[in-house]
Amino acid sequence: MLGSGETTAACQLPDGTLVLHAETEAGIEGLRFVLGVEDDHSEFLERFRDDELLAGPVRHLKGLRPIRTATVTHALLRAVVGQLITSREARSIEWRLLRDTTKRVGRLQAPPLPEHLAGFAPAELSRYRLPSRKASTLVRICRSFDPERLRRLPADAAEARLEQERGIGPYSVGVVWTQGLGRFDRGIVGDLGLLKICSAIEGRWVEAEDTARILGRYEEWAGLACVYLMAGASRGLVPLKLTQPQVRRERIKSRYAA
Repeated sequence: MLGSGETTAACQLPDGTLVLHAETEAGIEGLRFVLGVEDDHSEFLERFRDDELLAGPVRHLKGLRPIRTATVTHALLRAVVGQLITSREARSIEWRLLRDTTKRVGRLQAPPLPEHLAGFAPAELSRYRLPSRKASTLVRICRSFDPERLRRLPADAAEARLEQERGIGPYSVGVVWTQGLGRFDRGIVGDLGLLKICSAIEGRWVEAEDTARILGRYEEWAGLACVYLMAGASRGLVPLKLTQPQVRRERIKSRYAA
């Protein structure tokens, strides 16, 4: 379901043809954006086909594109909720919030818009296990400006507008950038899952700045490289020095060392 409330659907035929269904032309365009149908990432595939980390993912997952959120507000919600917690915890909080704030049509839940979140007092969000700092950031942003406008701004202006907000750092900008704006030039720096993968790659527990360094080698494709790294590592396609239990031990050791 799109932010307008229009219900859409897509299916892929055995020959690879993608069939899209919507009530309006605007609905078709919105669905094409969410699915990344217009994205040509052939340059990325060609450029990094022999890359030390991405060769396996590029070879086996070449059709992979990140699914975007229908609204920027939804990406912002994910960006704030997901800071420094596991994806499972974050999705649980996200879906409980959506269930209680947006319209449900059949099995589908409408994506949030600023007005769905701006009406909360930050303290009310504690019942969703959202810490006060995150709740204050989310409510303040949805009250002070319309995140949907970010899709209409030049990249530099959108980045500057996000980064001036307290509680929004490189991780949150990366989530909004990749999932809300559909851009590939900012990775999700400091994502907990990415921290674990980069730690397994490096053979030690890494920090957020290390994930920025690793993604930085992919320059304007850092966001897509992040997606391929995470998807590839989960399928055994990325060369790793540590297993998951070893990464956990390295994380514990780093805490004690600090």
